[in-house]
Amino acid sequence: MKVLVVKMSSMGDIVHAQPVVSDLLAHAPHARIDWVAEAPFAGIPAMNPGIASVIPIAWRKWRRTLREPATRAALRAFRERLQATRYDWIVDCQGLLKSAAVARLARGVHRAGPSWSSAREPLASLAYDRPAVVPWSLHVVARNRAIAAQALGYRLDGPARFGLRVPVLVADWLPDGPPTAVLIPGASRPEKLWPEAHWVAVGRQLAGHGLRLAWLWGSPEERARVQRLAAACGGAVLDASGAGADVRNEGGGPTSLIPPFVSVADAASLVAGARIVVGLDTGFTHLAGALGRPTVGIFCDFDATQCAVSGDGPCESFGGVGVVPPVADVAAAIERMLGTAVSAAVPATRED
Repeated sequence: MKVLVVKMSSMGDIVHAQPVVSDLLAHAPHARIDWVAEAPFAGIPAMNPGIASVIPIAWRKWRRTLREPATRAALRAFRERLQATRYDWIVDCQGLLKSAAVARLARGVHRAGPSWSSAREPLASLAYDRPAVVPWSLHVVARNRAIAAQALGYRLDGPARFGLRVPVLVADWLPDGPPTAVLIPGASRPEKLWPEAHWVAVGRQLAGHGLRLAWLWGSPEERARVQRLAAACGGAVLDASGAGADVRNEGGGPTSLIPPFVSVADAASLVAGARIVVGLDTGFTHLAGALGRPTVGIFCDFDATQCAVSGDGPCESFGGVGVVPPVADVAAAIERMLGTAVSAAVPATRED
């Protein structure tokens, strides 16, 4: 059986859909599963050994330059690759007009996706011959799993299995030392940010447990923020974030690490080796949960229940739309997780 899964963006949404692969392979162990994802996020399904091929699409880029010859050539190349295989099932987990268009463009026998009442863009449901009725009250991971299960007619038994495998990061800027706590204080918009004083309190708490702090960033503004936070937490700082990096690695190693700008794959590898991850509602925080890392999710402007961080390790989420989680709640979750029996030693690769 050949299956194409369409879940193009964003990063967190692609992470949430990974258990579909484990479910499909439990139902049909010899199935070949391909995946369509936006090029910047194609590295996420590539981490899943259950996926045979990832077909990247750059629609976010192409839609701005549709009349340019280079864009037309890229679209033709994408269509040729998409149509190179005839699929038994095309499963659109996204339920948008753009994803439905990809599902229709692909060659296949059956197309499944959310029904009119279940899709974010109801017109997308007209592209499917096997629409799935999926309650909006379900967690986002459960919604993705239900679409494929209803279409192919199998039961969902047991918890979600994300199935990702990521090597632990080895890098020149990452010295040997104590276990690492990864902190992710950046977000896509200001409403999602958590007060910097809260981050400093959490950073000092983690450092007090003997953990080294690694601060992820993805933009110049976020870089400036993590530099302030690392300095405020005290201790030595190893700043590898730029050509003029200020590296102070005396006194038995740094309390804080500020990485250079890293790829999705390297950031995932850093997260895979973490003792604990504390992050805002971002794709990397959800990825940490999917990789089985103890993860605390902080939601300041999004649903912390239906979109709560989930995974095989302990995960807790706090906050909500317009709700800023108190630092005491996050600190208590950290204490619970650091008090569990999760080993600080992480294997060279992770499968869960």
